[in-house]
Amino acid sequence: MNVSTPHSPTTVRTFAQQLSSTRRGARLARLLAVAEFQTWQIPSAVAERAEQIVAELAANAALHGRVQGRDFRLTLHLDPTAGLLRIAVTDARGDRLPSPTADLTAPPDAESGRGLLMVTALADRWVTEPCPPGGKTVWAELTTLTGPPD
Repeated sequence: MNVSTPHSPTTVRTFAQQLSSTRRGARLARLLAVAEFQTWQIPSAVAERAEQIVAELAANAALHGRVQGRDFRLTLHLDPTAGLLRIAVTDARGDRLPSPTADLTAPPDAESGRGLLMVTALADRWVTEPCPPGGKTVWAELTTLTGPPD
């Protein structure tokens, strides 16, 4: 007799939203991401890291990736089977590629310039990719816990 264990269906979840390249748009990106993480029942330790990453990447898109009249896009992708949460922010400035080593040269008393160091510390990995015709996408991945949500 063959007995199979029922498998619960695993749903890959995706959220994408165009936002204005402004401080308000960056703040809204963070708020929308937090709402999605709650809906998706992301464990709180992972959601807190992810929220900070969204805030930093969205702020960078609004500040450094801004082109007049062009928005930035926030995309969240959760693959429970692979245990990965990907945060991607696409802006219109492909000529300005971020570098984590640039953050190392920020003066100690500077008010900004350490954001990608924070992303490096919080994410399991992050990468910048060109987004033709003239933009870029910066994405970061976090390994999610496979246990029950807290």
